[in-house]
Amino acid sequence: MTSTLRGRLSVVLGAAALLVAEMATAVAQPAGPSLAEQLRQDTAAIHALGISGVQARVITPDGGQSVTTSGTADLNTGLPVSSDGYFRMASTAKTLVATVVLQLEAEHTLTLDDTVDRWLPGVVQGNGNDGSRITIRHLLQHTSGVHDDLPGYTTPEEYYQQRYDLYSPEALVARAMAQAPDFPPGQGWQYSNTGYVLLGMIIQQATGRPAHQEIEARIVGPLGLDQTRWTGASPTLPEPRARAYQFFGPGAEVDVTDQIPVEHETLSWATTTRDENSFFRALLGGRLLPARQLTEMKQTVPVSAELQQLWPSGRYGLGLAERPLSCGGTYWSHEGGDGGYITLNGVTEDGMRSAVVSMSEARGDTPEHVLEQENVGSALIDHALCAGSR
Repeated sequence: MTSTLRGRLSVVLGAAALLVAEMATAVAQPAGPSLAEQLRQDTAAIHALGISGVQARVITPDGGQSVTTSGTADLNTGLPVSSDGYFRMASTAKTLVATVVLQLEAEHTLTLDDTVDRWLPGVVQGNGNDGSRITIRHLLQHTSGVHDDLPGYTTPEEYYQQRYDLYSPEALVARAMAQAPDFPPGQGWQYSNTGYVLLGMIIQQATGRPAHQEIEARIVGPLGLDQTRWTGASPTLPEPRARAYQFFGPGAEVDVTDQIPVEHETLSWATTTRDENSFFRALLGGRLLPARQLTEMKQTVPVSAELQQLWPSGRYGLGLAERPLSCGGTYWSHEGGDGGYITLNGVTEDGMRSAVVSMSEARGDTPEHVLEQENVGSALIDHALCAGSR
């Protein structure tokens, strides 16, 4: 064998040995955390921010579930967080309302292009507000321009003063009508709780029953969501539940569990991570809406620049938000926050993988704290929905 050939063979054998070594190293490299371990890490990260209690549940395409809790359900007693604890659904219930409206559209009871005046004549008027120019679609998508003006509290004193106050839907709408619209209908985007108060009134006008009864008959009952309940004007939640806290700043962490939700006629729902997962899986899986209405629901527009800070590249359809996944594609959700409970959720396009995290404390004293809490919650949802795809 010539020296040249021996040299070439040496190079080839050396390269082969290096390749084998690299392959062995790759095989020996530990895999990323399992879904359950990642969920534990993410709930612990949320608790580490100072959030009193956290519960999260992920459901995989094969129906398997991972459930994790962190922190305490009661700062006074140290009671552990229940994995089946109730929390206020808050604005996540907007998706319930939107689903009922789209079911009514499928049944030809109403159309998305019906004006507010068609169903609620004379209710939206004054100070530039005009119900003859606002459609049901505008209300669903937050493109109506109706100013959002609901009562709320920003200090412990205001909470104690207002927590049992009751408002009729008409009184809430009247508050908004005292303000000029944010923009002409269809020419902007601004989150409007008042718009969904109006949708609840339209449901009642179109069906003869309050919106919560339609939600129970059309969604809660058929899906067997026995841990989802309309609480109405009750200031309490079913047991088990974590107590809810609002962080108003250093030395001002207040128990805000007991209160009557402002939009109690429509959005006053208690639920669990199990039921919230079940609802979103059924919705995106096509079990609640015909294909045409589900497609309408997923026709999105960009959210406001202000909300983009919380939902980067976020878009909004008809009662349903779309957000990007780090592993590619997007997911559907509608988070909710009320009375100390902050809940994020997400479901994949096919409705097969879903996640819900409920936090029983709202750190709302500064924009930085709000963003920080949103980011860690969003990271949990992203990790759960991307599990197994990388």
